[in-house]
Amino acid sequence: KAFAVGLATIAAAAGAVAYKLGTAVVESFGDYEQLVGGVETLFGAGGKSLEEYAKSVGKSVDEARAEYDKLISAQETTLSNADNAFRTAGLSANDYMETVTSFSAALVSGLGGDTEKAAKLADLAITDMSDNANKMGTDISAIQNAYQGFAKQNYTMLDNLKLGYGGTQSEMIRLINDSGILEEKITSLDNVSFDQMILAIHEIQDLIETAEEATKTIQGSMNSLSAAWSNLITGLGNADADIQKLVDDVAEYLGYVIDNITPVVQNIVKALPTLLNGVAENVGKLLPTILTAVVDLFKSILSTLLSLIPELIPVIVEAVMTVVDTLIENLPLLVEAAAQLILELATGIAKALPTL
Repeated sequence: KAFAVGLATIAAAAGAVAYKLGTAVVESFGDYEQLVGGVETLFGAGGKSLEEYAKSVGKSVDEARAEYDKLISAQETTLSNADNAFRTAGLSANDYMETVTSFSAALVSGLGGDTEKAAKLADLAITDMSDNANKMGTDISAIQNAYQGFAKQNYTMLDNLKLGYGGTQSEMIRLINDSGILEEKITSLDNVSFDQMILAIHEIQDLIETAEEATKTIQGSMNSLSAAWSNLITGLGNADADIQKLVDDVAEYLGYVIDNITPVVQNIVKALPTLLNGVAENVGKLLPTILTAVVDLFKSILSTLLSLIPELIPVIVEAVMTVVDTLIENLPLLVEAAAQLILELATGIAKALPTL
């Protein structure tokens, strides 16, 4: 019976895990499909075939082919970058596409509709975001929010990048001038496009060397491992996914995490004896002082109590006498209650005797 109960418990636990995993897969792949649609809209032909696209722009197939091919190339580049983002930016494919679609409309517009160039600059921006987060320790969501703000001409979060510039329009102007990407100094952002801001930030980050390889830092490798795992969860819902590759990606970055953590653990183990010896030595030095303080405290408390005894005795005697007086005053009632109790007990015993 116990064995059957154990099997039932294991089965219930396995069912709960399977349900949770299945829910995560469905949710993640559902997000993936929606985000791919966003990429197709912003960088590609909106999921249309060549014939459908040509018809939508009022051109013949031959006239629309070159334009269509550029859109599809930009779309495929972005999707490929998304698949590889766990390596380059520590982001899952879903997170990469979500970030790209949050600011790419302004990017494509600023580049006059050149989606191929927009795809490359978007990837550059996201890689810079990751490098900044790894180097400066800032939450990457704060950096993503900053870039999204720049796309909307909002510069209040420029200081999120921790590049030495405040969150104002004049500070963005200073950053662009410091970067040297333009041929002349500017005094306003009226003619500066979002893609130029991306390039300027990239140049400044290069100057202060923010690039950090995800395989060589604990934070970077852990971010990449988390992203690779998210990609695997998404892939489990995709019939066309290369599951073996996704599993290999997880295993690869798990190895990097272990490699990066191992020296830290070794340093801790190496330093532990010294730490314990230092603690023991200092505790040993402090022990006589602590014991003396405890003894002195006990003596002080005892002395205080003894000094209070003469004052406490009259109070205690008075309290005792009050209790005694109260008992004496109520003695008749107590005697009556006791007699009543004895009578009830006797009556109960008498009734029980005939049955014995």
